[in-house]
Amino acid sequence: MKVILREDIETLGKAGDIVKVADGYGRNFLIPRKLAVPADLRNLKALEHERRGIEARAKKLRKSAESLADSLSALSLTLAAKAGEEGKLFGAVTSRDIAEALAGAGVAVDRRQILLEEPIKQVGDYKVKVKAGGSLVPEVSVSVVAEQS
Repeated sequence: MKVILREDIETLGKAGDIVKVADGYGRNFLIPRKLAVPADLRNLKALEHERRGIEARAKKLRKSAESLADSLSALSLTLAAKAGEEGKLFGAVTSRDIAEALAGAGVAVDRRQILLEEPIKQVGDYKVKVKAGGSLVPEVSVSVVAEQS
């Protein structure tokens, strides 16, 4: 089944692309969620008309992603956590903790956008990548320190 993507989908393509997908995937997932429309003659003509709107939306998203990337790369976070003698944390610093710290610093980021391979379990300085949008992946400096009791 051929469909026209209405939004960017990481595994398929950009908005406005015509892609071939499995019938069930298109019929049961993409079309009901309004992520795509069937690639018939009527929708192809409408796509030509909408392409300008799609490009304007993509440009706007790109500008907001760039501003988010600039603010993230300039940011440095310090997180306090309970730690043992050798600097090993009793818990772990997860993407949720980093997202809350970013929100406290005035930058709203969803925890799923934080690319943390595994939770931080040791005191120290880390570079954490954050998906800002598109292909922009700035790094945030995160410093994990032992909590003073």
